Amino acid sequence: MDKKDLKIVFFGTPEFAVASLDALVSNDYNIKAVVTMPDKVAGRGHKLIQSDVKKYAVEKGLPLLQPEKLKSPEFVDALREIDADLFIVIAFRMLPEVVWSMPRLGTFNLHGSLLPKYRGAAPINRAIMNGETETGITTFFLKHEIDTGDMIEQRRIEITPEDNAGTIHDRLMEIGAECVVHTVESIIDGTLKTEPQPEGEFIPAPKIFKEDCKIDWNKSATEIFNHIRGLSPYPAAWCRMQDINGKEINVKIFEAKPLNLESKEETGSVRISDKKLFVASGNGWLEILSLQPAGKKRMEASAFLLGYHPAKFL
Repeated sequence: MDKKDLKIVFFGTPEFAVASLDALVSNDYNIKAVVTMPDKVAGRGHKLIQSDVKKYAVEKGLPLLQPEKLKSPEFVDALREIDADLFIVIAFRMLPEVVWSMPRLGTFNLHGSLLPKYRGAAPINRAIMNGETETGITTFFLKHEIDTGDMIEQRRIEITPEDNAGTIHDRLMEIGAECVVHTVESIIDGTLKTEPQPEGEFIPAPKIFKEDCKIDWNKSATEIFNHIRGLSPYPAAWCRMQDINGKEINVKIFEAKPLNLESKEETGSVRISDKKLFVASGNGWLEILSLQPAGKKRMEASAFLLGYHPAKFL
C-alpha cells in the first residue's frame, strides 16, 4: 500500500499532539480529517479559545471535526462517510467503541509513558513526582479498558535531576512524533508487530487536581523536590506562606534544590541567608529557587525576598 492510499483520521487536542500531526503531514500522509475538542470560552473577555490541534489544522487547510458528543449520530456518520483505514489518537478524550472500532486497520494511541506503567491522564507528571529515572512513550492499539491495548512500539528516555515536567514533555513530544510515523510505516509495509502489555506492572496516573499539587513539608526533601519538578511549569506545586506579620498567601513553587543538610527545625520553617531562601522538610533543607506569589509573576527567590518576608511555609 502507498502512503497516499492510506486514509487517516487524526484525533488530538494539545500541543503534544501537534508534533505528531505535523510529522504525518510533513511526510505526505493522507490526513482525511482532524478531530479535536470544541472551542472553549475562557477569560474575562469570554473569548473562544481554539485547541493547538485546531490552530494547526486550520493553518494547513485540513478538514476539521469538533464534536460535542463522540457518540452523536451526526459525528459517527461523518466518520463513516470518510471511510478511513486508520485512526490515530494522541491526548484526546476516551473514544467510545463505536468510534475506535470503525477503521479496518484499527485505532492506535500514543501514550506518554512506558506502558503498563502510568496508565491515565497525567503520565509525565506522575512519573517525575514518583522519582522515576526513566520514562518514554508507547504506541498501542485501543481496546475496551483505557490504556491497556496491545503495544506496538516503545522508546525510552532518561529523567535526570535537572528535568521537570516541561522538559520531559518536550522530549517525549519529539520522539513521540517519530514513533507515530514509524508505527504508520510498519502498518503500511506489513512489518507491524504487537505484544500484550505485561501483567503486574501497572501504576496509575490519574488526572491532577489542585489538592494533588499542594506541598507536604513533612515529606523528605527528595520527595518534595520530585513533587515540585513533576508539576513544573504546569500546573505547579503550591503551598501557603505565612509572613513575619502572620499574613498568609498562596505561592506556587517552580524550582527547588534539596540540600544535604539535616534539619531539626519544625517542618516549613524558613531560613534566609545571602539572599537565598531555605525551607525545612521532614528530614532536611530545600533551597527554593523560583516561585510565584498569588497575583504576581514568577520570580527568582532573591527577587521574592525583596518584597516578602516569609516566616513559615504551611
